[in-house]
Amino acid sequence: MIAKALADKPDAVSVTEREGRGQQVIELTMAPGDMGRVIGRQGRTAQALRTLASAAAELEGKKVSVDFRD
Repeated sequence: MIAKALADKPDAVSVTEREGRGQQVIELTMAPGDMGRVIGRQGRTAQALRTLASAAAELEGKKVSVDFRD
């Protein structure tokens, strides 16, 4: 939801989840032009998304990582 709000083309954003190395892996795929907007300056927005996802997963006793794909 947050990545779609940041993207110029929210319909191009897709989220997939998979299990890998004992943790959930969330992959965000988006249009190439939106990648910079979602990652942010010096990766600050991407780090904030990762922190948010980790905090939410920790409440359920899980681990999660967020990967960005274009």
